[in-house]
Amino acid sequence: MKQYTAGFLGAGNMGGALAQAAIRTVGAENVILTCKTEAHTRAAAERLGCASGPAAEIVRSSRFVFLGVKPQMLSALAEELGGVIEESECVLVSMLAGVTLERLEALFPGKRILRIMPNTPCAVGSGMLFLCRGSLAAEQDAEAFRQLMACAGRIDEIPEKWMDAASAVAGCGPAFAYMFVQALADGGVECGLPRAKATEYAAQMLLGSAQMVLQTGAHPEKLKDDVCSPGGSTIAGVHALENAAFRAACMDAVTAAYERTKGLG
Repeated sequence: MKQYTAGFLGAGNMGGALAQAAIRTVGAENVILTCKTEAHTRAAAERLGCASGPAAEIVRSSRFVFLGVKPQMLSALAEELGGVIEESECVLVSMLAGVTLERLEALFPGKRILRIMPNTPCAVGSGMLFLCRGSLAAEQDAEAFRQLMACAGRIDEIPEKWMDAASAVAGCGPAFAYMFVQALADGGVECGLPRAKATEYAAQMLLGSAQMVLQTGAHPEKLKDDVCSPGGSTIAGVHALENAAFRAACMDAVTAAYERTKGLG
């Protein structure tokens, strides 16, 4: 039986993003996947250029097995594949929102488990991926995983108690960011810009602004103040955002996502 570095049980938006990152690191020939239907499996494998196969084969043949199913499907997966997983030497990698290591270790006793939460920008190498280890997972397992996901973006090993909050900020955050880009582009169109140009300008602005925060280490408030000239255009726009409770709406979005995530496991 051919051996694979990464096997994916589920390759939807998030699983597919991580599969793309793995392929950039180890090559498509070392990645295998399956999805919930034959049609989805075939489409994903063709899109990514990797192998596909039955779930049991993936568990037996993969060093890292990514659990990419919905949280509510986990018990059924454990019942179906529990015996095969028990016999396998694989490291299980769970990306199931809200599902704790305690529950994972109860479902898959004796297994090395990594709990992660990525985001979809992992597909283009600019993601944020959080990692915490189960009680049997060694540092060498985490290091091998970090090497596998080196092309995904930033990886941060964190205490599990932070996982749901981190997920609300960075896992859900891309959706919030896309809404912001779209809203800025809508404003640009209203002011006379072509739609494609307005979207490009807004997206590049957000990319550059994020790099300023990460590379300078400066507080976002200072960076904001640096753009705001006295009596200028930017402070007028900031005033409009404050009138619309922009920051409070962003905080509410994160806390709402956090509360929902906690209820998923």
